[in-house]
Parts: sequence; structure tokens; C-alpha cells
Amino acid sequence: MQSLPGGRPPYPRSLLLAEVAQATQRLADAGVPSPRFDAEELAAFVHGVKRGELHLVKDADFDARYWETIARREAREPLQHITGRAFFRYLELQVGPGVFVPRPETESVVGWAIDAVRAMDVVEPLVIDLCSGSGAIALAIAQEVPRSRVHAVELSDDAIGWTRKNAEGSRVTVHHGDALRALPEFDGQVDLVISNPPYIPLTEWEYVAPEARDHDPQMALFSGEDGLDTIRGIERTAHRLLRPGGLVVVEHADTQGGQVPWIFKEEDGWADAADHPDLNNRPRFATARKAMP
Repeated sequence: MQSLPGGRPPYPRSLLLAEVAQATQRLADAGVPSPRFDAEELAAFVHGVKRGELHLVKDADFDARYWETIARREAREPLQHITGRAFFRYLELQVGPGVFVPRPETESVVGWAIDAVRAMDVVEPLVIDLCSGSGAIALAIAQEVPRSRVHAVELSDDAIGWTRKNAEGSRVTVHHGDALRALPEFDGQVDLVISNPPYIPLTEWEYVAPEARDHDPQMALFSGEDGLDTIRGIERTAHRLLRPGGLVVVEHADTQGGQVPWIFKEEDGWADAADHPDLNNRPRFATARKAMP
């Protein structure tokens, strides 16, 4: 038996690990972007263990329902819809049909926002998350900036149920309404407005991954011919809500890095508009500061 680095013996081959290997190949053949991870994650989900504990599942305990989940993923149903959960920064969220599944690239957007809020000379910063969906952004900020006051706004009748479910027991206040007309009672008082809005151009529908195109709500994906309609509306909403010196943070597609900062114009009351890369060094989000009077 060949040893692993460090002289440790390899795990003995189990039925489940053999099935995971076959499942990985099936998912790869179906075009799933992360076949090994998804095969292992589904195996862990079905058998009630962590991914690193798959070798502990006895052959007699193998659950054939594993292949039902693989068939669903093979058909490009999102992994998170099958397991009912999505992981985002330090959170485990409940997700399913009707709500946008949070993506890893948004974690860097939220990380920037959290650092910015922490750097503010404000005891209890007021933060508003527009187009909140699952509540991932709002909940992450509330968790990692303990004295923040966080409000989440979601328009979709389907998604708002997931927002409320995830926010239950948290310090996030959830509002069912239009992000572009949201919370006038906070006009001129907000420290940071953040959003992961819809930003895919309608002309790119056919190029969107099946997991998103066929399962994420259309409202959360597409926004006009150039994809920037909602961001233009958020620019005006953010300017209305923010105090002078307050910040706006908006995620966008990696192909829109040269366009979004220009939406936050100096002549419209903005300063320091800039674009920022994600962990893959692709343009991912724009920020701007409301100019001082």
C-alpha cells in the first residue's frame, strides 16, 4: 500500500469513495464546473458527514439516494438547491427556488465594505443592503460589524421569504419593497449602501450558465440591454440615502469595470469613484463617496 506524504497510509478504498469517483466523472462529462467538489459535497450531504469524513462511511451505510442527487446536479440544478444551503463568508444560509444563490466572488465585495465600515468614526454605523435576496450581504455585515444597524431590502415575493428565514434571530431588519424607492425615512443618514443587483445584459441570456439561467430568478439576473439599468437606479437611491461622506458599494460583471464607476459622476454629487478587482483580479465592484456639501 503506497504511503501518502509524511509516511501516512492512505485511506482504504471504500464503496462511497469509489462512487464519488464515478460521480465526479459523470458531472465532469455534464460540464459541471467543479465536479469533484460537488460530488464530494453531495456525498457528505446525503450521508450526514463532513467532506473530510467520507472515508469513515461504512460500505453497509452507503445510501443509494446519492445517485438521485448526482442526477439532479448532472442536469445542472444548482448544488445549493439540492442541499438547501449555501456558505458565504462565515455564514450558512438557507436557499432554494425563488432566490439568487450567493456567489463566492461577492465575498470580496462584502470584505471591502466591512473594512470600510470598521474604518468609519461611527459608533453604530447604519448600513442598507439593496436587492438583498438570501440576505447574505446584510447578515455578513451584521455578524462581522457587531454594532452596525443593518437593513435589507428585497422586492421579490418569492425571495423575501428566504431573506426573512435567514435573518430570523439576527440583528438585520428586513423590508419588502423596491430598492429604487427604499426607506425614505433614512434619507441623508446612511453610512454605507451596498448592493449585488441584477447586471446581466438581456442580450447575453444564451451565454449564462444553466445553473443561473434556468434556476436563479430572472429578476436577480437581467437588467436592460446593457445590464446597467438597476445600477443607474441604485446610484440615485444611494445618493438620496447616504449622509455626506457616506459610501456606496455595487457589484457588477467583470466586463463592466470600465463602465460602472462612470455612473457615479462628480457633477451628480459623487467623489472618489473607483473600481476594484475580486480575488481572481477581475473587475468586480465599484465604490464611490457622497461628496461633502
